[in-house]
Amino acid sequence: MPIDEAVALAAEPRTGEITWDHKDVQLYHLGIGAGLPATDPDELRYTLESRLHVLPSFATVAGAGSPGVISGLSMPGVEVDLARVLHGGQRLDIHRPLPVRGAATATSRIAAVYDKGKAAVLVLRTEVADADGPLWTNDAQIFVRGEGGWGGDRGPSTRLAPPLGEPDRTVERAVREDQALLYRLSGDWNPLHADPDFAKRAGFDRPILHGLCTYGITLKAVVDTLLGGDVGRVRSYSTRFAGVVYPGETLRIRMWQGEGSAVRVAVSAVERDDAPVLADTIVQHS
Repeated sequence: MPIDEAVALAAEPRTGEITWDHKDVQLYHLGIGAGLPATDPDELRYTLESRLHVLPSFATVAGAGSPGVISGLSMPGVEVDLARVLHGGQRLDIHRPLPVRGAATATSRIAAVYDKGKAAVLVLRTEVADADGPLWTNDAQIFVRGEGGWGGDRGPSTRLAPPLGEPDRTVERAVREDQALLYRLSGDWNPLHADPDFAKRAGFDRPILHGLCTYGITLKAVVDTLLGGDVGRVRSYSTRFAGVVYPGETLRIRMWQGEGSAVRVAVSAVERDDAPVLADTIVQHS
């Protein structure tokens, strides 16, 4: 079996040093569609170095070479075909506001392996800390088609009951035709998002947008719409990738401000009859 659960879970964590500065932050923000209109004071907080703040989802690409979905596939006990891999879900816990410039240690390991029958799910956990202590914890759920069925633990269900009532806010965000090409410059070089031949081998008509790009677009919409533009209020952010987005489409982002400090979110593709894109999505905030 290409995934050896025992070996993967027993492997020593991988530790590496990562650094970033304002240029990395600005490139990421542009990669998720920030900067429109270019002179809007609210957008300049994402694009102008003298006013810059850091959207917490930048943690998923900080350091460019920090462990991600592709690096998780090179862990001991894991040997799979990249064309059979999808990013199934993501959870990010923010321990402190992210600095514009940073140097930190990233420690990654396979935290769980689940048998979903027709697929396997790997949970790649990355914990990042700098000289002042923990910064963030990142869990990526990696879905590998055709690698289940060995009788292992199915794992917890991540499905939530649908939000009740009409959303409190709904916004739409256009995805540029070249959005994936720009976003991948932040470090996710998976050819699924750029190479038409590879995309067809993976079962898609054309390259698809990175799930983490949609993830960032959505968090920015929540911060700008319901959190007063204050990125420091985000405490955690989790989602399940329920469908794909093609560059050039429009995202419809529905938000429910629940009781306490949670925002429920659902994201769909407008041009495909509101086909689900992100589901079971929660932003916890202060």
